[in-house]
Amino acid sequence: MSIASNLNTIKASLPENVTLVAVSKTKPVSDLMQAYDAGQRIFGENKIQEMVDKYEQMPKDIQWHMIGHVQSNKVKFMAPFVSLIHGVDSLKLLQEINKQAVKNNRIIDCLLQIHIAEEETKFGLDENELNELLSSSEFKEMKNIRILGLMGMATFTEDQNQIKKEFTHLKSIFDSIEKLKIENYNLNTISMGMSGDYQLAITCGSNMVRIGSSIFGGR
Repeated sequence: MSIASNLNTIKASLPENVTLVAVSKTKPVSDLMQAYDAGQRIFGENKIQEMVDKYEQMPKDIQWHMIGHVQSNKVKFMAPFVSLIHGVDSLKLLQEINKQAVKNNRIIDCLLQIHIAEEETKFGLDENELNELLSSSEFKEMKNIRILGLMGMATFTEDQNQIKKEFTHLKSIFDSIEKLKIENYNLNTISMGMSGDYQLAITCGSNMVRIGSSIFGGR
């Protein structure tokens, strides 16, 4: 199967309200261009330098999503163009994104990453940290970021009940904070679900899925 046909098969399976992020990390520009030529405009990378290199080489109507763990000292490299940062997991990182957004005279959209998995290796805020961040005066002062929603990664397991429980947990957190009235805040996105579990994620309320290997093949 070609990249284009893989992409079209997945798109045909998605409900209209679900956004597809094609996870293109480690893949060459030629592969991304096959997806681009088939109509894909949103690509997800997990290393900032690789995303910058691809941004420079590829058409400028692409939306670049940073889906990996973000180091504060590298935010400046993607601040001029990044469309959405998925993995925001601390107030300190958010402050750096805001600072770089100010320098580039733009507002950068972000998702707050919530730790929902059993594995300790996954990054993310817990519910207490999330509530502390949202109620802090520092957060309310940031005018150049906009929180669009939450992102979470389920435990890497074959146990569908475990994954469903974690996805449902993220949706319930989203529902609990959705109506907060904060200036730099417009919750409409739940980013959860990857190649192996995106259909389950959608049934649990996801409206943004991050799919790589099912489009581009294994790494």
